[in-house]
Amino acid sequence: MQTDIDPRRLIGHKAVDRDGAKLGTVDEVYLDDATGEPEWAAVRTGLFHRDVFVPLGPSEVVDGTLRVPYERGLIKDAPDFGVGRHLSPEQELQLYHHYGLDVPG
Repeated sequence: MQTDIDPRRLIGHKAVDRDGAKLGTVDEVYLDDATGEPEWAAVRTGLFHRDVFVPLGPSEVVDGTLRVPYERGLIKDAPDFGVGRHLSPEQELQLYHHYGLDVPG
């Protein structure tokens, strides 16, 4: 998943769903092991009281806000792996399937 999002500038920014509803604040950015490109963001949610992983590839930054092109319910139901540690290939696969994304080959 290639993206032009700069992970150093993303942490601490607001994240919204496809309809503009606030999700929370970007807590961490996870890079792809092979390419070093930003692949996932962990968003600290007030509503769900946890971090949810969102894909950065289909997302965009608009006026300093991360806009995730999925509805809030789907994001809320994303697998919960906790933050602060490496995502395993199996966990990434679960996230790709959850969001209906093609698994990189």
